Amino acid sequence: MAILFILFQLILNRKSIDFKSFFVSPTPSPTCTGQACLTPTITLSTKQLIRVVRVIDGDTIEIEDGQKVRYIGINSPELHDPRRPVGCFAKQSYEENKKLVEGKTITMERDISETDKYKRLLRYVWIGDVLVNDYLVRQGFALTSTFPPDVKYETQFLEAETEARENNRGLWFSCPSKQK
Repeated sequence: MAILFILFQLILNRKSIDFKSFFVSPTPSPTCTGQACLTPTITLSTKQLIRVVRVIDGDTIEIEDGQKVRYIGINSPELHDPRRPVGCFAKQSYEENKKLVEGKTITMERDISETDKYKRLLRYVWIGDVLVNDYLVRQGFALTSTFPPDVKYETQFLEAETEARENNRGLWFSCPSKQK
């Protein structure tokens, strides 16, 4: 049924659809009670598989289609800001992010916003079942930095930051200005 709808839309609008940019995830099989059978619905996922070609810094990557992706909900020390010196722990954050994702296929998850003011995609990034955004905060390579409406994992990130700070991980150990 969904395929017919998409084909109808293509013919009607004479536009192409980039099927790589979204995935279809069906709900469980139809549930039948008596003679009535409910038709399953199909929902569009907010997730996308793609390969990372380059790590820019501790919270930004470039993907195979040339777009830059900014991790939602976190902020790593600045590595490439010409207005200020390289931030404390910036190189370590970059190296850790590179070790985690460069050259690998990731799953990107969108929240509400598509891009930031610099036209970078805003995404949560997963390697398998590891949420990279959370990992970087939990290990002290980044701080929590949320901007509504993109707050899906805000509570999780705040808990991760508390854990990193209380255990003096990463920048919490190495950067005196971050210690509270």
